[in-house]
Amino acid sequence: MVAFGKLGRYFGRRFLGAVLLVYITCSGLIGIVDFFEFSRRLGDRADVSVIDIAQLVLLRLPAFSEQMFPFAVLIGAMSTFLTLSRRLELVIARTVGASVWQFTFSTISIAVLLGVFLTTIYNPISAIAKEQANKLEATLFSDKKGLFQQSSDGIWVRQQSVDGQAVVQAQTSTDKGRTLGNVRIYSFDTKGEFTERVEAKSAVLHNGYWALTQARVFPAGAEPQEFASYMVSTNLTPAQVQGSLASPDSLSFWELPGAIRDSERAGIRTERYQLQYQTLLARPVLLAAMVLIAAAVSLRVFRLGGVGKMVLGGVLSGFLLYVASKLAGELGENGILHPVVAGWLPAVFGAVMGCSVLLQQEDG
Repeated sequence: MVAFGKLGRYFGRRFLGAVLLVYITCSGLIGIVDFFEFSRRLGDRADVSVIDIAQLVLLRLPAFSEQMFPFAVLIGAMSTFLTLSRRLELVIARTVGASVWQFTFSTISIAVLLGVFLTTIYNPISAIAKEQANKLEATLFSDKKGLFQQSSDGIWVRQQSVDGQAVVQAQTSTDKGRTLGNVRIYSFDTKGEFTERVEAKSAVLHNGYWALTQARVFPAGAEPQEFASYMVSTNLTPAQVQGSLASPDSLSFWELPGAIRDSERAGIRTERYQLQYQTLLARPVLLAAMVLIAAAVSLRVFRLGGVGKMVLGGVLSGFLLYVASKLAGELGENGILHPVVAGWLPAVFGAVMGCSVLLQQEDG
């Protein structure tokens, strides 16, 4: 059978090589742009070296490259099919009785296996690297002489405690929301009157309190004071903080089910985590859909012309599928669509459309 024979393996090797080439090229470009951006932002810091910036870029790179991998599959598949068509290898495959489904089966199979690898192995590595990148970024952007030199408003959380209410603002969040960087806390008593403002380099959540380091306290109507460590009471739990502050893409595929259960027990909405989990589950189907879209626009005989329109059509189709996935994600996060529907709909729709076009081209 062609799908499992030498010809199928040959097509599969060509496809895998093209995908890896596109992936490495795009990852390199992303890394270079990210490096120059951080060099610009940290260029005036004498305590930050080029090695620190390079380490930060390398830690951030897996998360960025994971998001662009479907486009690497799309471009790699289009490049493979167009090259095979230009060399008339697809024509030869058809002359020996191979259908479009037979000589695309190997590429679709590899795409599915790549999707499984990305979800189960690459994604956990990416999540760990991103968590380390967040910690390093918080360290590099922290000002040793002052606080809150960044212009972004960052993260805002309202909390309740035995001392009253407080509003917590932080520039960065790591360790699934349990560690905050560049913190500012506005405290109010049980009557709602302002009592103090606290600025600190970092805050770590413990059982019933935030442990602040390098804190500067501004009491109402009194002179400011500085403390190496300072505690602020809170009723927030790790599950509540994770549900409120932790980004879904900071959790790996294997951690998401536990995070969903913990958030449900704490009474926190879990749509973001459920959507991320379903999106990761649907990734093999999404990559297969990219191959089908590439095949639908790239299997035209090369001598018939129209190659530029085919390439443009494939790129636009991939972009529209990306926009559809983002739109479905927004609807899923807001509870308009069920997370299962929002996570699987773009991948299934792309696969169905690709199959329909191929059926029309192959069988009329």
